[in-house]
Amino acid sequence: QVQLVESGGGSVQAGGSLRLSCAASGGTSSRYCMAWFRQVPGKGREVVATINTGNDRTYYDDSVKGRFTLSRDNAKSTLYLQMNSLIPEDTAMYYCAARRVFSAFTCRIVDYAYNDWGQGTQVTVSS
Repeated sequence: QVQLVESGGGSVQAGGSLRLSCAASGGTSSRYCMAWFRQVPGKGREVVATINTGNDRTYYDDSVKGRFTLSRDNAKSTLYLQMNSLIPEDTAMYYCAARRVFSAFTCRIVDYAYNDWGQGTQVTVSS
């Protein structure tokens, strides 16, 4: 099991940028699928982006492709989500999630596939 702590959320105007961080601890020497999901009140969690730490294979939802970018700092066991050109529709609670995996496939994009979750960080984009 891995422990995840998100940070970096906040309030920005449309067109602005934020960088979310997900610090992981415990079991980080293994291969993991790590993902960012987001959720608005009354709706389920939807995937934003995923990465397989074994080969850095990434996936981005169409709604964020070209605007959001994943990166990792192995020394800090931290996953980042750089969010540029933010729009009001990006307003949500953002969650980091992880699942230990044993192959190099593209990570699954459904929330029930992930075992470990952070507490979430709120992102609010105003028009």
